[in-house]
This record gives sequence, C-alpha cells and structure tokens, in this order.
Amino acid sequence: MSDRKPVKCLVWDLDNTLWDGVLLEGDDVRPFPHAVATLKALDERGVLHSIASRNEPEPALAKLREFGLEEYFLYPQIGWQPKSASVKAIAADINIGVDTLAFVDDQPFEREEVAFALPEVLTLDAVQVADIPGMPEFTQRFVTADSRRRRQMYQADHHRKTAEADFDGAQDAFLRSLDMRFTIKEAGRDDLQRAEELTLRTNQLNTTGYTYSYAELESFLDSDRHLLLTAALEDRYGPYGTIGLALIEKAETDWTIKLLLMSCRVMSRGVGTILINHIKRLARDAGARLLGEFVQTGRNRQMLITYKFNRFTEAERRGDLVLFQADLEAIPPDPDHVQVTIPMRSFKS
Repeated sequence: MSDRKPVKCLVWDLDNTLWDGVLLEGDDVRPFPHAVATLKALDERGVLHSIASRNEPEPALAKLREFGLEEYFLYPQIGWQPKSASVKAIAADINIGVDTLAFVDDQPFEREEVAFALPEVLTLDAVQVADIPGMPEFTQRFVTADSRRRRQMYQADHHRKTAEADFDGAQDAFLRSLDMRFTIKEAGRDDLQRAEELTLRTNQLNTTGYTYSYAELESFLDSDRHLLLTAALEDRYGPYGTIGLALIEKAETDWTIKLLLMSCRVMSRGVGTILINHIKRLARDAGARLLGEFVQTGRNRQMLITYKFNRFTEAERRGDLVLFQADLEAIPPDPDHVQVTIPMRSFKS
C-alpha cells in the first residue's frame, strides 16, 4: 500500500493523454476509450478531475463539449503557463492541498517540471491511464452517497462563489440569502462510511489529524463513554452533504473533544461555531467540564484559531498535544443566517 494520501483530484493533460492527437496541429482528435473509462470510474468514486493543458482555451473546451466530457472537469487551466502553475491554481480553486493531487501527461518534460516544482503531486505517465483506477491512491474501502455526488457538489460551490463575487451587499446579507439549513445528529451506522471518509480526507480543518476506521467508529456508537456527532449542510444551491464530525469522550466530570473536523467547503459559513455551541450546551447540561484536544499537523492552524475564537483557553500541554478548556458560562447564540435542526433523539449523557 502506498504511503501517499488518497488522491482527491486527477489533473489531465489533453493532447495524446485524454485524446488521441494534437489539437493545435489540426488533428481530428478523438478521446481514448480507456481514458474516458478511467475518467468515469473515478468520478463515480468521488475523485475530482481538472485539466492542465497547453492549448487555446476555446477550441479545447469546444472539443470537450463535443465529446460530452466538459462537465467532468472543475476549474480547467488551459493556456500557456507552466503546468506546475496550473496544478497549483487548481488546488487553490478547489481548496485542497497539492499533496492530494495527481497529474497525468504524455510528455516527460511536463511531468518532470511538475515533479520538480511540486514534489507532493503524484505524477503519472499517460501510458498508465488505464491502470489508474486500480492504484491504491485512487481506491477507498467505501463509496458513499456523498462520494458519488462530489463533483456536483463542487460545481454547486462554484456557482456559490460566482454569486458571492457578484453580490452587491454585505457578507451577512449574502449568507442570509443562501437559506442555509444545518443539521446536527447523533451518528448511526448508516453514517459510518462517510464518517471514516471524512477522517481520512479532511486535513486542514481537523483539530488533531486523528483518523478512525469504520470498526473504531462503530464501537463508539455502543459506548456509553463516547458521543459521535455528524453535521450536514444544504442551501438554495443544493446539499453540501455530511461536512462535519465530532467525537466526544465522556468521563465522570470531564468531556473531551477527541476530534472535531469540518469540510473546507464550509469554512466561511459559520457552521463550525454552531456545532461547537451544541457540544458546549450538551456538556453544560450534563454538568461536565468541556475540554478539546488539539495536535498541530502543519496544516490545521485554522482549527487552533477556531478553538480560540470560540472561547477555549489552553489548560495543559502533553508533548505535541494541547488541551483546551471551553468557557461554558456564556454560550453565544447561533448565527441567525443559518436554520439549525437537531432531530429529536436522546443524546447519551
């Protein structure tokens, strides 16, 4: 098994990689059947796709439309910049780490340029395209409902970003216009596949970087000492899916947040505070002190800021582990631009 992180996005070259021929040379290009098969197989698993191609944008996009393939590619970079610059721009647009990208190209120079500038990116020769679905970096144990619709959810995110950029008003007014509905619930067994996927995929907005297997998560459901919560979000553009997870360990006098994570796609929506407020209220009502573990991973500084913003103060250090304590005296109201739903189910206390 590879030590690399699972690939979240495969970046394609076009000429002699996705299709047979060179568009600028006037070739009657046709997509390779094995490339289309790989594209669709990975899309079904929730692996995203983009393009880094040296071509004129309009003719290249027109060909993709002609072949019925344009919809598969997010934030395509078609032009004359170095391929490494295109790959880096794609990571920024999708808001994922470059170490979760792979790049496939038929030209050794292009692969070497990307590998030199961005060594974290998995670079692949176009002759490997048919084999990509079987590579460990592109496989996962479960394909969830959120996985299958991941491309559509990211496309909806693109529409949201465009609407936000065009919105003539304050940020709060835009957020209210989204008509957001946020649901927090105690996890059930039908949530565990997605919960495992979240711990494996979420790197930036993860308080500890801990990962949990399906079996470990399942054991928490039957444990009186643990509470596993999931959070889902939707708005007028559609569902974001399950985007949050919290694992709380309950002792007699202390509750400890062992893991708190959020999808990067909801970073600016204020829902992290809503989930934290809910956990605070549960702990307060149980008469417990609420602690939160934080382990710096090099990429999760935003979660350190999140704890501090939500009135957690440092209580203890144990090597790399920082233990924060929450202020439960004055829990602020939830943001008024989100409708919060908590299904009527008794939480373990």
